[in-house]
Amino acid sequence: MRDIIALACQDCKRRNYSTTKNKKKTTERLEFSKYCRFCRKHTGHKETK
Repeated sequence: MRDIIALACQDCKRRNYSTTKNKKKTTERLEFSKYCRFCRKHTGHKETK
């Protein structure tokens, strides 16, 4: 039921994190504010394919 997704930084576009999500309950793309080690700051991370 839960699928593995990748979260990419919106500034440098690198995929830094992976998490799981229930696609039946959450149909829209996830977005979190997380730390990017390449940008060295907190940035928005959005779900990618």
